Amino acid sequence: MSLIYDLHCHSNISDGLLAPHEVVARAARRGVTTLALTDHDTIDGVASARQAAQAHGIELITGVELSVIWQRRTFHIVGLGVDTAEERLLGGLERMQQARHARGVAIGERLERAGLTGALDGAREVAGAAQLTRAHYARWLVDTGQVRGYEDAFKRYLRRGRVGYVHGDWVELEEGIEWINNAGGIAVLAHPLGYDLTGAWLRRVLDAFTAAGGRGLEVGCGTSPLPRQVAQLGGWCRRYELLASVGSDFHAPGYNARDLGSAPQLPDDLPVIWQELEVNS
Repeated sequence: MSLIYDLHCHSNISDGLLAPHEVVARAARRGVTTLALTDHDTIDGVASARQAAQAHGIELITGVELSVIWQRRTFHIVGLGVDTAEERLLGGLERMQQARHARGVAIGERLERAGLTGALDGAREVAGAAQLTRAHYARWLVDTGQVRGYEDAFKRYLRRGRVGYVHGDWVELEEGIEWINNAGGIAVLAHPLGYDLTGAWLRRVLDAFTAAGGRGLEVGCGTSPLPRQVAQLGGWCRRYELLASVGSDFHAPGYNARDLGSAPQLPDDLPVIWQELEVNS
């Protein structure tokens, strides 16, 4: 049986659409053999996902996706194999959830002032029990017919420089990586080509990331699926001697071009992160 890894995906505990057990069930149906649920700044879905993984016969790696700040820009760091009971990590995630709540409300207020009446209440209804995020506002904008799709929602209202963008009060990159490392995990720079950086800027980010103790790079990215993009990321992985990771960044069926287990394959010569995770487990 071929092994299929997906080490970056989301449930409705953060900004995904499916419950953790539904994400696991979908992953199993799609042939995934090892999955990491990496919700934004929370591990609240891990216990449910672990129970479902046992029922479906697939391996679950504990994970989280941290929002961090470096040089006044936001980056995402996936922590894989973290101890979900580690106190400093738990305290940090509680702090991040407070920051997410404040940001979610502020986005709604900005959209309301821009004339999008009902944005805050509408996004809250979409979010349900989850922490309010930009993705929930995007879905509300789509559902109410005010934009053509999710990408259009971000392009017109929610990304940096638009009326609904609010800078998050996230943890500094170095401290976020320290949380992951202290919890026995491996820090992975998520979707490296998703930040609109020049090559020189990406080099600076990777210099800071590795200096802080980061050890992994998403090379097989659902958000950067083209062969030339995989080859480019493979080159950065070799240059910095990082462990290669793979993840679809799945949020919901039809949310983007990649479903669970369908991120591009890694080049054969790269050291893969799951071998290190198996050693540590």
